[in-house]
Amino acid sequence: MRPVSKEKASAADHSKPCHSLLEVLWLFLHLGCTAFGGPAAHIAMMREEVVRRRQWVSEEDFVDLIGVTNLIPGPSSTELAIYLGYLRAGWPGLLVAGVCFIGPAMLIVLALAWAYVTYGALPQIDWLFYGIQPVVVAIIAHAIWNLGRTVFKGLLPVGLAILVLVCYFFGVNVLLLLFGGAALYGLLRLLIARWPTKSKVASFVVPLLGAHFQASFESLGSFVRTGAVAVAAPISLGVVFLTFLKFGSVVYGSGYTLLAFLRTDLVQNLHWLTDKQLLDAVSIGQFTPGPVFTTATFIGYVIGGWPAALLATLAMFLPSFVLIALIHPVASRLRQVAWTATLLDGVNAAALALMTGVLIQIGQHALVDVLTWAVAALAFAALVRFKPNSMWLILAGAVIGLLRFWVF
Repeated sequence: MRPVSKEKASAADHSKPCHSLLEVLWLFLHLGCTAFGGPAAHIAMMREEVVRRRQWVSEEDFVDLIGVTNLIPGPSSTELAIYLGYLRAGWPGLLVAGVCFIGPAMLIVLALAWAYVTYGALPQIDWLFYGIQPVVVAIIAHAIWNLGRTVFKGLLPVGLAILVLVCYFFGVNVLLLLFGGAALYGLLRLLIARWPTKSKVASFVVPLLGAHFQASFESLGSFVRTGAVAVAAPISLGVVFLTFLKFGSVVYGSGYTLLAFLRTDLVQNLHWLTDKQLLDAVSIGQFTPGPVFTTATFIGYVIGGWPAALLATLAMFLPSFVLIALIHPVASRLRQVAWTATLLDGVNAAALALMTGVLIQIGQHALVDVLTWAVAALAFAALVRFKPNSMWLILAGAVIGLLRFWVF
């Protein structure tokens, strides 16, 4: 066989990165347009494409990547897409994979947000969300149900989740609950490992929990005193960017954990949204493909138009790009550190408690009569038994809402 000339070899070397980048572009653009169903469905689709069909990574490496993305805050399926793009095509692949996976959902949500703001006063829009919102409640409840079976292994995570849930309803800061819960979980695990005698553990845990409850009641008093005179904070693009940058930098676990932060900051503290608008935003995020975190696009448009929508989206996803770039050099070592896994267990238990708190609160606004309760119950049963794509359940809920007002 004739040897390849240096010129042709060089051309082939330059074409390989370009070819890999095009592969990344087309794959994640396709997934960005078709990946309905939430993070679990996204990860399953990526596994099918990059492990079984294209064989970019092995099954073991893919599982390791999921573990790494769970160690950092942000939307796990989006970070997995970004990481896969980086491994396939380097730094350009990192950017292209993320943009292509996020972009289609952002554009769809932006169009829906425009329609919501422009035509939201029409009765038909309220009819649609009358049927959709109970389905969203069922979807969140199903996510909590599935995650709970993984997270709640033993009494310690259950006790931590109950404590975090109680403190959440007393008005304790969500970020403090998330990271404070993780630290408390790690400390208790350490104490149990060193002093397994029940009496010694109890003598330490009971005063500690008492201190937490006392702090919770003090926070509740402060919350009640200030809540009565709270007014809507002025909306500026700088505040919008920083608020969503914080969300993207600290939210662990499922995308539904974001709801706790959104409600605390945007509904209770800044008063930029109502609970109904937050529910509508979550409904739109469920209905569209791609990351659930594109809820930021919808909320940004509702509170500040096109500029706020674009800034909110950029701020929400920017930490994911940065964190993947930072974590890659130390990823293999992070997976071997025992205390990292322990803290992550605590974060997951606290995040699940926050999700439960938000579910209870938004359920009060979505489940308003017998029909909405029935829709939520049927949707939950369908998710447990048949595991359908959530998009079809949301469409069914919309039809039920329209029929409820058109026919009856």
